[in-house]
Amino acid sequence: MTQHPGHGHRFSQIERLRSPERVAHLLIPQVVEAVLRGCSAETLLDVGTGSALFGEAFAQKGLVVAGIDVNPRMLAAARLYLPEADLKQGAAEAIPFPDNAFDIVFMGLVLHETDDLLKALQEAQRVARSCVAVLEWPYRSTDFGPGIEERLSPDEIESVRKSANLSEITATYFENLVLYLMETNKILNG
Repeated sequence: MTQHPGHGHRFSQIERLRSPERVAHLLIPQVVEAVLRGCSAETLLDVGTGSALFGEAFAQKGLVVAGIDVNPRMLAAARLYLPEADLKQGAAEAIPFPDNAFDIVFMGLVLHETDDLLKALQEAQRVARSCVAVLEWPYRSTDFGPGIEERLSPDEIESVRKSANLSEITATYFENLVLYLMETNKILNG
């Protein structure tokens, strides 16, 4: 099953994305550290970059960051925080970058919003040289984030991971988030 009901909406309230309350819940420094501990990298693609909250944090760690988002208003906001980044309009299911273009593909709270979970992970796997990092909401009701009907179960993540030919999942659990790290299973020359 790659379709998930209710994933068609696109978050577009830029001010809300960077509200102090939301930023505090996202534990951005801890998430960035966990990704970088699990994946060696110099380059990163931020899929569904929004206002570049995570992209900005990865860039501050020295990574060359690019990003995509379906919403041109989000890209305009992201450019304010990542003026040097290669930012393009695009969906997770059709990433507008070539194969193996980035060390890491980071999908921060976006996979549950895609129209096709499998196609989104296949595209991430296609453009990632070594690692796909998926940050999602835990599969339980919480006071923060979307309702349970919009969250992905661990079984859904595992099923789509297998179909996308990504390695076993390493999961890191935070209070309101879960980070799934998956290697691409690629052997690249030089």
